[in-house]
This record gives sequence, C-alpha cells and structure tokens, in this order.
Amino acid sequence: MKYSFAVSASLALAGFTSAIPLAARDAPQASDIIAQIAPTSTSCADTTECRTNVQVAPFFIDAFWKYGLKSYGQIAAVLSLTAFESVGYKFKHNVSPGVAGQGTSNLQMLKYNIEYANSIPELKDQVAALGTIDATDSAKANQLLALVTPDQYNFGSGPWFLTTQCDPKVAEALISGTDEAFAGYMACVGVQVTPDRKEYWVRAKAAFGLK
Repeated sequence: MKYSFAVSASLALAGFTSAIPLAARDAPQASDIIAQIAPTSTSCADTTECRTNVQVAPFFIDAFWKYGLKSYGQIAAVLSLTAFESVGYKFKHNVSPGVAGQGTSNLQMLKYNIEYANSIPELKDQVAALGTIDATDSAKANQLLALVTPDQYNFGSGPWFLTTQCDPKVAEALISGTDEAFAGYMACVGVQVTPDRKEYWVRAKAAFGLK
C-alpha cells in the first residue's frame, strides 16, 4: 500500500523496499539520502530551475511509487542518473550546447519527452494541440519541454524512462544494486559509465548501504 503524503518524509525512500523494511525512527529522510548523492543540491543559486534536495524529495517519492520502483538498487540508480544529468538538480533543460526540447531531470531527448508527455493524461490534449513536433522547430520543441518540466512531472521522467523505455530485465537487474546492473542501465540510456557518472553511482550505493 502506498504511503500517504501525510506520512513524514522520514519514511521516505527507505520505505520503498519490501525486502527489509526499516522502522520510521531508523529511516533516514529522503532529502538526506538525496543530499548524499547530490551534495550540491542542498542549496540553490538559480531560483528558476534549481531545486534543493528538500524540494525534490516528495516528487521522487511519488514517482517511484507511481512507476513501481521499490528496491534500493533501482531507486539509487535513478537518483544517480538524474543527479548527474541535472547537475545536482540545478537544471531542467540542456544548457550546453542547448539542444531544443531536451530536458527534465534525466535530460531526456525530445522524442522521449513527447512520449512521456503523451503518457500523462493531463498533458495529452496540450501535446496534440502542438501538432507535429521535431527538433527543427526549436520553439515548438521547447514548448513541449515546458509541459514536462513542472516539478510534478520533471522528477518522474527518470522512473518513467527506466520502466517504459528499457528492457524489463534492466530494472529487474538493478534490484541487485551491482555495478554490472548499473552499466546495463546506462547502456539503455545510451551512455557508458564514465568516471564522473560512477562518482554519483558510488555515492548512491553508499547512501542505500549497497555493496
């Protein structure tokens, strides 16, 4: 059963795993876990796009439940990816070189943002109203991106991508929380485990007590 949002965030991410439930008094706050993974997220200089660890925590809690990601390994992997891609949740769009339509917390390309937006009932009509959308029309591409970057959607893109765009075996393997499973996840994303990406993954594993 999904925790009510009235429940304190102290249950947070630790409550997602069914393998070894933690007592509320022993569970670290979700915001603290996110801060361990993305140390720079504890403060914001950009008041337009930047979000702190405290601000993003409830949206991730909701998104992980919505998309059925409940193991430490899966949650750690998605938080690792999103923290890296958004530079500690400082940005919601591709800043350099500035690819039109690319963004959200996991910096999805336009084609995925179109699919993501269409998967959200509240946005489908607005997507349809835009008509044909491609990267050659930067204005329209960015209009589409603007639909999925409000906080309630921005932090759901990572869980959505893993559960809808990757082979189900990728999410299943991530339950183990192994480096091999994370490499498979990055392959699905279309990247390799570079040293800077690995730094986030190592911190994520430590935050969840994964070896």
